Formats: sequence, C-alpha cells, structure tokens
Amino acid sequence: MKLSLLFGGASFEHEISIVSAITILQKLKGKHEISACIFLDGEHNFYLIESKNMTSKYFSSQDFKKAKRLEIGMGGFYESGMLGKKKLVVSNVILNLIHGGDGEDGVLAGLFSFFNIKFIGPRLEASTISFNKHLTKLYAKEIGVNALPYAILKRGDTPNLPFDFPIIIKPTCLGSSIGVNIANDSKELEYALDSAFEYSDEVIIEPFIKGVREYNLAGARLDSKFIFSVVEEPQKKDLLNFDDKYLDFSRTSEVLSAEISESLKGEMQGIFKKIYGEMFCGALIRCDFFVIDSKIYLNEINPIPGSMANYLFENFESVLESLANALPRTNHIKINYNYINKIQSAKGK
Repeated sequence: MKLSLLFGGASFEHEISIVSAITILQKLKGKHEISACIFLDGEHNFYLIESKNMTSKYFSSQDFKKAKRLEIGMGGFYESGMLGKKKLVVSNVILNLIHGGDGEDGVLAGLFSFFNIKFIGPRLEASTISFNKHLTKLYAKEIGVNALPYAILKRGDTPNLPFDFPIIIKPTCLGSSIGVNIANDSKELEYALDSAFEYSDEVIIEPFIKGVREYNLAGARLDSKFIFSVVEEPQKKDLLNFDDKYLDFSRTSEVLSAEISESLKGEMQGIFKKIYGEMFCGALIRCDFFVIDSKIYLNEINPIPGSMANYLFENFESVLESLANALPRTNHIKINYNYINKIQSAKGK
C-alpha cells in the first residue's frame, strides 16, 4: 500500500505533528511505501519533503523552505514549473497527521472533500464535534454516553463555579495538555484562567477527581467491523503536562494491555462504538475514558492521536491498510441544468 503523509499546520500543536510524521515514517519503513511527505507550514504553504530530510533539525532550522513548493488541486497536489502545473504522482490516500488547527478542526477535511482527495482522518462533522470540548460534551449526552459535569467560561466573564475546588481548566479548542491547569483555590484559579485564555476565548471547567482511573482505547470501523487497540492505562501523576506526554512521544513499541476485567473492556468497546458510529468513518480515533465507582465516563475524543496511537496496536500497518480500503465514498452529483432549461423554454428565452 502507498500512503502520503501530511503534517505541520498552523496550530499550537504544529511541532507535535512533525514528531508524529517522523515516527510514522519510521514505523512503516519497509512495510508500506510512503510515496510523499507533504509539510504544511504556519503560513499555509505546502512543501514536498524528501524522506532523508525527515528529522527534527531540518524543520527547526527552517531548511524546509528550500524544498519544492506544492499546490493543492483537484485530485491531489501539484508542482509548478516552466511548462505549467504538473500533478505529483503519489498515492491516492493521504494520511492526515496534523493535530489541532487545520487537521482536527475540519479545515483540511473540507478542503480534501472539495478537491476529491482520499484521506485517512476525521471528516468535517467529526472534526467539528471532537475539536471543541463543549460540543464533545453535548454529543456524548445526545448519544447516551456519560461525561463529567462542566461549566463554560468565555473571556471577560466573571467565574461563577458550580463545583468546589479542586477543578481543572482547559481551553475549549486545544489538545496536548496545552493551557491545562488544576486549581485548588481562587488564587490558582486566576493563574489557570490566564493560562487557558492565552490559547482560547472560551474555556471548559470540570471538577478534578484525584486518583481517577484513566484508560485509552483506539480503534476504527472497517465497513461493518470494528478493530480495537489494547486498552492502555497511562501510568501518570495527577495531570500529564505537555512534557510528560511528548518528551517520550515518539515511542513505536507496543504497550501492555491494562489489567482490567473482560466485562469492563467489553463495556468500554461498546461505548467506543456508540461514539464512533457513522460520524468518525474514515478515521482512526482514540477515546480517553475515566472509570469512577465502576462507571465509565468519556473524557475526550482524539480524532488524530499522536503518532496515530500506533503503539496501542499489535499490527498497526495492517490497521492502516484496512482503513485505507474502507474509506467513506462520496456521491457524485451530476448537474445537467434541466431545471434552468425548462425555465428558459417557458419564458421563450
């Protein structure tokens, strides 16, 4: 199978996306052909990156600006030359590895759909729901999935908290633990709000439950069949910050399955199926759950997990291939102008 990697983006998670792409390239080397590595910089320029240049130093030094520039168009990406535009001969499936803005907010999903480009990743509606933590809560309620109580606070609002301390404050539209803080009192709340509002005009506030059991489960639906990863229980302190998550982010070895009962595992998979539904077809997602008093709660939906959560699967390469062969089909709308022709005939024009 041939894949093209797309990474970068105008996002606070830009650098994480680069690490994801480097990790996936190493993971798939010799197993699937990566026909192109396409980098989207912060100014929304596309570059064709040679495999030998897929290193963190190449991007931090800004050497990527010497690479070939690409343009997106109908059916794929194009190079501009003296004789005009030439279509880049690559795979017909793009692997969307852009975290945060552009990749997870629906911008590129809409662009790919517009230009009839096949891609692995969340579609527009799924991006909208999973990117915004407030909408995720509403979605969970609509499909009958438990979620923690919450409050929404907009910039300039006076905090009127419905919970006792401690609480956790998160930017509504951001991942990777950026801008996330725990507040144990009013003084810490002031700092936490200032931190979160640096990244978003709206924040979500939840009660912080110390020592809660947390589990991660990734998967995808392949036609009518679901494929699941192992259930991971992160070994963590109260809150995983950015460094905790990403200094060892590029792991490629599989993790051990959490020591949980088969009934809890089955219940978690059943909830995952409800969340995934028709909404997330074409994407490999990871759902993060809390278990409190034997009750499962959805914490968040990660529509493009870091390194695509490859470390949670025994055979990640096979999962990607199966997903690429089970992408949603778009209905081609044939426009024939019959209605306008009838109007013109009726008016004699």
